[in-house]
Amino acid sequence: MSGETAKDVMSSGCQCIESNESLERAAQLMQELGVGALPICGPDDRLKGIITDRDIVVKCVAQGKSPSQVTAGEMATGLVWVAADASVEEALSKMEQNQIKRLPVIENGRIVGMISEADLAKNLSDDQLADFVHRVYAGA
Repeated sequence: MSGETAKDVMSSGCQCIESNESLERAAQLMQELGVGALPICGPDDRLKGIITDRDIVVKCVAQGKSPSQVTAGEMATGLVWVAADASVEEALSKMEQNQIKRLPVIENGRIVGMISEADLAKNLSDDQLADFVHRVYAGA
């Protein structure tokens, strides 16, 4: 893993949901793409945050709100990302510090991909992956 960058291990071609789109549309897009999270981008095509399927359930539906009335942008808080040329170790550290399982990768101010647990499983040794999982899930 030494010398590998965030761009080397990320999944490229992630699709954004625009910040003005509804959570209902976000859920539909997640279903179409077979993903559990989408980057939220503004009209300027800049990353504003991430919305997860869990966010839609916990922060919208469980609170009695309508997914057709709440926008993705309303859920865009606490943006964490990593530069494409950052080391894999730096990406892992950001994910661990922020207790997140998906990390947007930014190059030249634009999102170019995401690092997910599946990407880590493909690129880390079993020991490194076990350590990451322990730190993120156990809050170590």
